[in-house]
Amino acid sequence: MSVTPEQMITRSVCVYCASSRVSHPAYRQAAFKLGEVLAKQGIAILYGGGAVGSMGALADGALAHGGRVVGILPRFMADLELGHRGLSELKLVEDMRTRKHLMLTGAEAVIALPGGSGTLEELFEALTLKRLGLYLGPIVLVNTRGYFEPLKALLEHAVTERFMDARHLAMWQVVAQPEEVPAALASAPAWSAASRSFASV
Repeated sequence: MSVTPEQMITRSVCVYCASSRVSHPAYRQAAFKLGEVLAKQGIAILYGGGAVGSMGALADGALAHGGRVVGILPRFMADLELGHRGLSELKLVEDMRTRKHLMLTGAEAVIALPGGSGTLEELFEALTLKRLGLYLGPIVLVNTRGYFEPLKALLEHAVTERFMDARHLAMWQVVAQPEEVPAALASAPAWSAASRSFASV
């Protein structure tokens, strides 16, 4: 089934983001603003459940404006008291794999904020599943401080070197500011399971 911009009224998003306390403050400020923007749009957030870094800022921004925030946290992280205590709902799961699965399948769209290996792994899994036609929703990257420029260049290089099809460049959208996210979600190009026909280049 194809998802068109006209049909895409997003009610929940999965947000991938970081827990670093020492990255540039602009990343946490953008995360807080994204939470605020989504809450004001009535869009629920599913995220990793953390209380610090961009994770905590995202949740705080949404909660401060009446938003619904659902955290999905592995038990070992809860044991280390890394979970956010003010969430609308906190779901404890056994492992990271289950966490990723529930985050992605529980939402209608994906938003990626800057982050490290964990954030990038989650993002690439969503991109891979979209390439295979197993995930059909929008994927939006918030390019704070130009963080995703090297990634954009790498993905474009993958197309140039024929590891990906040029049509795969429509799998994601990139915005500079959190305030641009709702429009990007609404205008994302339609994607369908027919993409399987060109998943293999």
